[in-house]
Amino acid sequence: MSILRRGRGGPGRVTVQEAAARTGHGAPAEVPTDAVLLDVREPYEWQAGHAPRAVHVSLSALAAGAGLPARAQARPLVVICRSGNRSRQAAELLAARGAEAVDVIGGMRDWAGAGLPVVDASGGNGTVA
Repeated sequence: MSILRRGRGGPGRVTVQEAAARTGHGAPAEVPTDAVLLDVREPYEWQAGHAPRAVHVSLSALAAGAGLPARAQARPLVVICRSGNRSRQAAELLAARGAEAVDVIGGMRDWAGAGLPVVDASGGNGTVA
């Protein structure tokens, strides 16, 4: 059984708490964590602050035909952006390409608001741009 749920009519959606658990950010031991957190914001947003261990490829690059980074290939994807709009588009695009993908409701704003870790490009404390 998949760890990612799908809603009717497209990729599923998860809360930041579910996203964190499914990608190993504070997950209980009994929850599988083979999903990758895929951040689809623009490079300047990624550099300002992202979740630790997340993988980055912008929605604009995906829409232009870019492939997934090696760490994200052939794995379930939990897609995140700043607020949830771009991640929804990216999850739909990835699902159409055959990937197992869900998007995160509320994006990095809700992630940071929930007290989940955010790091900048240097590994220090990041901010959501």
